[in-house]
Amino acid sequence: MIKEIFAQNNVEIGDREEALFETYYQNLISWNQKFNLTAITDKREVAVKHFLDSVIAAKYFPYGASVADVGSGAGFPAIPLKIVRDDLDITMLEALNKRVGFLQDTLAVLDVPGKALHLRAEDAAYGAMRESFDVATARAVTATPMLVQYLLPLVKVGGSAVLYKGADVGEELKQAEKAIKLLGGMISRVDRVDFCGMGRSIVVIDKIFTTPTIYPKKKIKA
Repeated sequence: MIKEIFAQNNVEIGDREEALFETYYQNLISWNQKFNLTAITDKREVAVKHFLDSVIAAKYFPYGASVADVGSGAGFPAIPLKIVRDDLDITMLEALNKRVGFLQDTLAVLDVPGKALHLRAEDAAYGAMRESFDVATARAVTATPMLVQYLLPLVKVGGSAVLYKGADVGEELKQAEKAIKLLGGMISRVDRVDFCGMGRSIVVIDKIFTTPTIYPKKKIKA
């Protein structure tokens, strides 16, 4: 079923990838009985709203890129991306330790390389990870002016932040223009992607200069 859903939306995966997604789903549902990882548990809904939604942005990640997934939660988008793009080097940053346990277990069960760290993005930004990744991404619902504070300090100059946003993102990006510039970024593309009656905007922000050391702060005024 998962392969068919993907194919209907012009995403081709093989038998191996489908088997990994099946295992991922079973592990997600098993752990979800212990503590809340997702309110979406129906297999088809998970395939569309979590798996497919995560991989629709795969083409925006350069080959072999080191990727920081901020606020990974149940592993979206990092683990689905890793399943379809084995070349990516993923590091998941998650503030809740229970979720980190799930992420580490899932990587082990799937037997795919990757890291899941109990670490807030703000703390990572002031450590060795600052400006160390080719790409930082998030599928979080956080407003863009705040989200870019979490992502851009982690990205190398010449790298990018890839944001999964709602279909209508124009006004939000206008509000984020100042923050993006202050943090060393420049919006390079905003693409609308429609699938299964849903809409996404994929926002790519290029890192054009070093983020000033005073960022991230708790808030950047728009």
